[in-house]
Amino acid sequence: MPEKKKLKVAILWHMHQPFYLHPDTKKFMMPWVRLHGLKDYLDMPLLAEKYNIKATFNLVPSLLDQIEMYCLGYTDRHMDLSRIPSRDLNTAEKKEILQTFFSAQYPTMIEPYTRYKQLYRKKESCANDIDLAAEIFSTSEWRDLQVWSNLVWIDPSFRDEYRLNSLFRKGRDFTEEEKHRLLDLEIDLLKKIIPTYQRLFAEDKIDISFTPYYHPILPLLIDTDVAREAIAGIDLPEKRFSHPEDARWQIEKSCEKFYSLFGKNMAGMWPSEGSVSEGALKLINDAGIRWVATDEEILLQSKMQESSGKPSAFHAYEYIGALGTKIFFRDHGLSDRIGFIYAGWDAERAVSDFMHNLSLLRDRLKDNLDNCLIPIILDGENAWEYFPEDGNRFLSRFYEELATSEEFEVVSLTDAAETLLARSLKKLFAGSWINHNFRIWIGHSEDNMAWDMLSDARQALVDYQTRYPDADPEKMQKIWNQIYIAEGSDWCWWFGDEHIGTHNSDFDVLFRTHLSAVYKMLDMEIPSRLMQPIHGGKLESFVSLPESLITPKLDGLLTHYYEWSGAGSYDCLKAGGAMHRVDVYIKAIYFAFDHDSFYIRLDFDDDFDLVGLNNCRIVIDFKDIGLREILLEKVREKAGENMTFSYNRILEVKFDRKTLTGSGNGKIEFFVSLYSGNEMMEKWPFDKPIAVELPEKDKEIFWQV
Repeated sequence: MPEKKKLKVAILWHMHQPFYLHPDTKKFMMPWVRLHGLKDYLDMPLLAEKYNIKATFNLVPSLLDQIEMYCLGYTDRHMDLSRIPSRDLNTAEKKEILQTFFSAQYPTMIEPYTRYKQLYRKKESCANDIDLAAEIFSTSEWRDLQVWSNLVWIDPSFRDEYRLNSLFRKGRDFTEEEKHRLLDLEIDLLKKIIPTYQRLFAEDKIDISFTPYYHPILPLLIDTDVAREAIAGIDLPEKRFSHPEDARWQIEKSCEKFYSLFGKNMAGMWPSEGSVSEGALKLINDAGIRWVATDEEILLQSKMQESSGKPSAFHAYEYIGALGTKIFFRDHGLSDRIGFIYAGWDAERAVSDFMHNLSLLRDRLKDNLDNCLIPIILDGENAWEYFPEDGNRFLSRFYEELATSEEFEVVSLTDAAETLLARSLKKLFAGSWINHNFRIWIGHSEDNMAWDMLSDARQALVDYQTRYPDADPEKMQKIWNQIYIAEGSDWCWWFGDEHIGTHNSDFDVLFRTHLSAVYKMLDMEIPSRLMQPIHGGKLESFVSLPESLITPKLDGLLTHYYEWSGAGSYDCLKAGGAMHRVDVYIKAIYFAFDHDSFYIRLDFDDDFDLVGLNNCRIVIDFKDIGLREILLEKVREKAGENMTFSYNRILEVKFDRKTLTGSGNGKIEFFVSLYSGNEMMEKWPFDKPIAVELPEKDKEIFWQV
């Protein structure tokens, strides 16, 4: 019997963090390189080796620079605060610890650990009174918090090997000696990261690619006007930024870094955020890079320009203006299932679902398996914070299934580029993996202001070199590095209103600090605009609070236009867009109350068959109260003493206020999740619960503008 042909699957994990080093203090402003180094950068390649999966790891050169700096003794603020003896912490340091040491996903990194959860709840019990919270923690509690905020970031696969389980078992009342031993161990782990990639690459067990050096959006460096290709009417900066020489530097320096670490020329590149254009691809091709990858929507848009019908993303392509560099297009449905959906599923069921979807693709492609490839490309670090045990169970089962499959073969993208025949692309659409455009990084007034500041600083440097052609080359290179750092994509990621978090102002300060350093090093006056924040400081929320008492009719329909007028809401579409999630089933959550009851309404995607979904459940999880489950497959409505619901076009639910708070007033917090059987399809919000204050009867005050 002839051997069954296998469909090729390529997996690329993108490892990236911004460049956090402050040019003045020489300290890292944020700890995420170190913490993700402990949690993701070492175990991921080792797990691939364990299961003989030749995955491609895309590394950012400036990320590797920061890992090397930690190994040389550089520190970050979180690490410095962790090392201070707990008895010596002053009030300001205590407040800073309370505001930053719980920066972890609560369900997977705080809630499972009794002591960490106790400390979190103690801090939360003070609400917004940070002064009170700073007073009520004991010396031992401060030390335990210092330990736990580091300990949970150590990947589970290392906890036995490095005898950390004794700390997990002990749980509390740690000593200063134990704390410092943990912090020293962190550096030991970081020192293993780069040698591990070097060894596995040399042994041909993994593939490695890089992005351009400081993770810039190459097409925008070449010419910001390229943004109009996807969005014709987009607002652009006052000063057109067009410096292909900078894009070339970012590519060539990346190639040099690769050769210095791995002793070979770099074969492939995931351009920052999958951003491509014809100009960018020509520069990549000039550097001898044999493959790049981007999103399948770029292929669709490129072929639409050719008017040649819907293309297949499961082949290699070559743009006629850059022959010799093959282009792969990520399967964005399968990639996003790992990134956004499977975290709430049982690992066995998640892998079964993934393999089923792969099998469906294999059936579609069965007549051309030899020349087909399914590229699975996604973030290799952030997704795992939402998985139990940092995704180890899922990844182990996932790799095991692929390694033993008779239908699929995991190949590296470099190997695929060597063996697959390429189809021709006459045009290459300019865009990124996010909505096939560049709106995240340009177009908003804040983004455009940042581009203009970058233009001004760069021009100041060019003018200086024109006036002083004999200036010290080493000094000039250090100044140019500040420009190249400021060209990174991460600054504009946090400008505008697409991504709002607790660190927007930190990124704002660091961006302006890099540009200010250019003027300082040139002994020039720093422009006053660099002293003013770019980010407006308005934290966009997906939640709006109730504006009046309402009593809707529970019939599963929007009975009349004003029925839910005055209710609070959570915009799932906007929240999903902020995560760049493609499929959103619950579009919106509305919530409201009257004197006796609390109401929740769910609106669904028009094409989503809620009742037809297998064993569909809606779970409303009231924090510290418990779960309320609505099984819609078996019943569309239910009337009870404590919960009543009705589903038709929408789902409307009523709760007795006293069952939620005892007294009927006070703060309630809740999540809403959609399940099919035991598989979580969605959870809203994905981080912190929706919080509502139920006032006492006849004491309701609604502030409206």
